Amino acid sequence: METSFKKSLGTIRRLGVDLANFRPVKESVLEEGKPLPLVLQPTADHVDLAEWVRNNRETMEQKLYQHGGLLYRGFDLHSPEDFESVAAAICDSLFSEYGDLPREGIAGKVYTSTPYPNDKSILYHAESSHLHSWPRKINFFCVKVATEGGCTPVVDLRVVYRELDPAVRQQFEEKGLMYVRNFSPGVDVPWQRFFHTDDRAAVEAQCRKAGMQCEWTHAGENLRVRQVCRAVAQHPVTGEKSFFNQVQLHHVYCLDPEVRDSLLAIFAREDLPRNVYFGDGTAISDSVMEHVAAVYEQNAVRFQWHAGDMVTLDNMLVAHARDPFVGERKILVALGDMITDEQLEEIQRQRAQA
Repeated sequence: METSFKKSLGTIRRLGVDLANFRPVKESVLEEGKPLPLVLQPTADHVDLAEWVRNNRETMEQKLYQHGGLLYRGFDLHSPEDFESVAAAICDSLFSEYGDLPREGIAGKVYTSTPYPNDKSILYHAESSHLHSWPRKINFFCVKVATEGGCTPVVDLRVVYRELDPAVRQQFEEKGLMYVRNFSPGVDVPWQRFFHTDDRAAVEAQCRKAGMQCEWTHAGENLRVRQVCRAVAQHPVTGEKSFFNQVQLHHVYCLDPEVRDSLLAIFAREDLPRNVYFGDGTAISDSVMEHVAAVYEQNAVRFQWHAGDMVTLDNMLVAHARDPFVGERKILVALGDMITDEQLEEIQRQRAQA
C-alpha cells in the first residue's frame, strides 16, 4: 500500500514537476532578522512529517542547534498519537515521567502542559533546569487555540547570556543558583505526595540521590529542600554558553505584588514555599531580577498558535513562557533526550582534554 506521501509524489509527477529539485518542505522565519524559530511548512499535500524527519535527522539537528527552535506548521498532525510519532522521530528517547509538577498523561509519553491559571503569565524558564536532570529537547503540539492570547514567547538563551550586564552575568556564572522549596501544610503539595512516600528515611534517600539537601523544620512537620544548580550552562554539542535556569519562576520578586506581599506577611523568607538565591546562599536583589526580566523581553519572539502546529525547542538554548489567555487552550508536551549533571560535566571534561 502506498503511503500518503507516495501518493502525493504521484500527483507531483503527473503535474510534470522536476523531482530531482523537488523539496517537500520549505523554510522561513516569523520575523525578518530573527532566526528563532525556523518555520517548516510542506510544499505538497500529505507530507509525512515523522518520516521526513527520520530521513533528514542530521540536517534537522543542525538546524535546531543553529536556530534553537523549529515550528512545524501545516502538516497533517491531528492527534496526540500523530504528535508522539513525530516527537519520537526527533528525539532518541522520550521521557516517560514528568518531573516535579503534576501533569496529566494523554497518550504514550505525551502530557498536558503545566496547569496554571489562565489569566496569569508563566514566566521564562528552561524546562527542569532547577533539577539534577532535564530534557535536551521539548516538543509542544497545539490541539486547540485560545480565543484570545495564549502565545508561547520564546527567547534564545545564548543571546540572553550575551546581553546581560557583565557584572550580573559574572555573578550568575560563578555562583550558580540555590533553589529552595518548603513543603508547608495547606500551601504546597504535601511532601508525602511529592515524594510518593510517608517514610522520612526514604525521602532523605531520594534527596541524596537527586543532589538535594533536606531538613525537617517546625518541629519536624515541614520539609525544606535545597538544590544548587548552574545558572549558566555550556551546550553539550555546540559548546555555547546559555543562561540556563528557572530564576524567574522561583524568585519571590517575580510573583504578582499582592501575592508576594501576602506570602511575606505570613512567612519568613526562609520559609517561603519557593525562592531562589545565588548558589552561595546570598540574596539575588530585586534590581537584578528587573534587569533579567528586561533582557528576556527585549529578545523574545511571540507567535500565535495555529491548530496542528508543533514546536521543537533545544531546551538548553531556548527558554519558553506563556501569555495569559481567554477561552479553552490545549497544548500537549513531549520531553526527550534526558541528560544529567554528571553526563554534562563528563562531556565538558572530555572537551577540555581534547
